[in-house]
Amino acid sequence: MHWLFGDQLGPHFIASDEDGPGHDTPLLMIEARSVFRRRRFHRAKAHLVLSAMRHRAAELGDRVTYVKADTYREGLARAVGSDPVTVHHPTSHAALKLVRSLPHVRVGPPRGFLVPQGDFAAWADGHGGGRLRQEDFYRWVRRHHDLLMEGDAPAGGRWNYDHDNREAPPRGQKVLQVDAPYRPREDEIDDEVRRDLDRWERDGDVTFVGHDGPRSFPATRTEARAALKRFIDRRLGTFGPYEDAMLAADPAMSHSLLSAPLNLGLLDPMECVEQAETAWRSGHAPLNSVEGFVRQIAGWREYVWQLYWYFGEQYRHSNALRHTAPLPTWWQDLDAEAVRARCLSTVLAEVRDTGWTHHIPRLMVLGSHALQRGWDPAAVTDWFHRCFVDGYDWVMVPNVVGMSQYADGGRMTTKPYTSGGAYLNRMSDLCGPCRYRPRERTGERACPYTAGYWAFFDRHRDRLARNQRTARSVRQLDQLADLAEVRRQERNRGETPP
Repeated sequence: MHWLFGDQLGPHFIASDEDGPGHDTPLLMIEARSVFRRRRFHRAKAHLVLSAMRHRAAELGDRVTYVKADTYREGLARAVGSDPVTVHHPTSHAALKLVRSLPHVRVGPPRGFLVPQGDFAAWADGHGGGRLRQEDFYRWVRRHHDLLMEGDAPAGGRWNYDHDNREAPPRGQKVLQVDAPYRPREDEIDDEVRRDLDRWERDGDVTFVGHDGPRSFPATRTEARAALKRFIDRRLGTFGPYEDAMLAADPAMSHSLLSAPLNLGLLDPMECVEQAETAWRSGHAPLNSVEGFVRQIAGWREYVWQLYWYFGEQYRHSNALRHTAPLPTWWQDLDAEAVRARCLSTVLAEVRDTGWTHHIPRLMVLGSHALQRGWDPAAVTDWFHRCFVDGYDWVMVPNVVGMSQYADGGRMTTKPYTSGGAYLNRMSDLCGPCRYRPRERTGERACPYTAGYWAFFDRHRDRLARNQRTARSVRQLDQLADLAEVRRQERNRGETPP
């Protein structure tokens, strides 16, 4: 029998080869309620995962044994006893530890990624194993898989089109003029899942945060392929220029919204990047948009997966900046109405209502605020894991510990990713109606991001002065006539919502 975890739902997890199950191998799926009991997950995330698992079981029919149990161990014992079981390499350290502790379970290699872990380790060791850079890895993957290549050179003569992909949102437009993303239709399986979640909450067995429904993301392979096709055919062309921009009334803009089905295993990354490249070569999408999308999947997503395993289990405990403040209740509860800063309130409401925002609100609104406030990076990581529909341990540990919170001291990125209000004002329409002013550091109208930016650099000036990418901001600290007031103001702010 071959065991499928809830994020191993695509056909590539049961395709026959020397390391995988054969066409007639019986399959096992275990729905373990303890997973939802351990953490206070977003309700939409719980619904999506269970809906995807149950849809997959319905598709597989008699070939799958579907067990609802309290724990994985209990479900495995009920389904197979001590009979041998195979499973593909799970996506978290905890799950890998579990399956390796079971004597009758044989663990095969990971699927759903482009680079074998051994190949990445060899590449990383060849670069010293310390300060690794995504750009170097991305170029290596492009060459190795012949992605957007023209012989030995990158397509168009450039590896990186970031310079073309940093435009501010179009002025005067509340929404980007692009076709809407794919949205699935719920069915009786979704209704059943929602009734079960309601019952679990009524029984006091499990608690959730956030809103649920209607389902916004694919839960089946058919839906995932339809979402990919719609993005490639109707949205990819405008993705690149505005991928770093934000609009209050248009959280999706031209983003693919494919991270959730990718991370459920419903899509394979290679099919995504190959279809994007085909769109460029056939003249249906510009190279800057296609390269930006390929970079997200073959570059960043792959890089994060590999670093999660290469850095090891202890990486999650990194805290180079020694941030220890707890997450406030309003943040934990996704209480967007308690927040007066329009950018943070808007993004927090998006998380509450859908369990999703694109990468810039995550990094430069949510993550930046947590970094400026000095919140415990482990708690921030756990929050992102629980509250995002595409959040898994392997996704969030490097993304939050390494990039967002700079808790690894620069092993993953060259600088902390934080900004004042001027950046948010330039890259969004969020600041105009806000009660705070992006350029003001002190007083009643002081932007919490602008004040927080300078307070953060002031607290860590010794470390950041030694970094060539942040040294200039440290030098500017002593030119601020109101620095003492910024310090006093930020000390008195406490954890009241900004």
